[in-house]
Amino acid sequence: MPDDYRKYLDPATVGKLASLELKARLVVEGFIVGLHKSPYHGFSVEFADYRQYMPGDDIKHIDWKIYGKSDRFYIKQFEEETNLKGYIILDASASMGFRAPDSRLTNGLTKLEYGCYLAAALSYLMLRQQDAPGLLVFDEKVRAMIPPRGTRSHINNILKELDKTNPQSGTDTGLAFHELAERIKRRGLIIVISDLLDDPVKTLTGLKHFRHRKHDVIVFHVLDPFERNFNYSAEARFRDLETGEMILTNPNQIRPAYIEKLGEYIEKFKQGCRESHIDYHFLDTSTPFDKALFGYLAKRSRLG
Repeated sequence: MPDDYRKYLDPATVGKLASLELKARLVVEGFIVGLHKSPYHGFSVEFADYRQYMPGDDIKHIDWKIYGKSDRFYIKQFEEETNLKGYIILDASASMGFRAPDSRLTNGLTKLEYGCYLAAALSYLMLRQQDAPGLLVFDEKVRAMIPPRGTRSHINNILKELDKTNPQSGTDTGLAFHELAERIKRRGLIIVISDLLDDPVKTLTGLKHFRHRKHDVIVFHVLDPFERNFNYSAEARFRDLETGEMILTNPNQIRPAYIEKLGEYIEKFKQGCRESHIDYHFLDTSTPFDKALFGYLAKRSRLG
């Protein structure tokens, strides 16, 4: 059904419907409530379209209702002051379709499903802040590109694209990043959601290309708990989701070496991002979404 995405507007409980829009909205609303009840309430969301009064500002733009609530002077920001361009870059390669054998740890989500929920929530949060979200989907190449817009109805364009995104093909993360760095003309905030299962040197070089183009960058590195811990118990054949290659191995024998190598791999990305002034956040598909949203909001607050 072409308009099937509209089911996301159904006001049903999140636990009973696989509703991308509803999940995203409730995640963000819950996150905002949590901010007000936490030490981080200074990260304002509902006043994101205001900024504090500064000497030289026209006093006619002071919002006296906000002053009554906060005992501080705030003025309404103009669109060009608030409209940050956010580019959410989602990895839809075949490896993102991995689902843990024991879904109790991950609510049955694949990495791509987790990434889609996160992308939807980030888009919703950006619009709440008067910013402009856009979406770019890639695997071996760029598959879809929705330019950033700040209108409320724009969320439907993003949700429709996410709704039809399926894991497929191999990965060429570095090539896709280089292509996007050249195609994205206006400086903004790049948000990468990926398992980063590709050549780390090429991937980091692609991320540095964004920085060279003066973009700010956040990386959400998403893995499944089973990928992290290799909690398989019996000898089995493992298939590469992108190449189809099969290998027979005993998990108990290789687990220590596997975990060590994966740790080195993750550390390589952490260090590479740190050296390039890129915000890096490791998540797995059991991680609550508020961790990622706070990482985004902390970055956004530093951008002004």
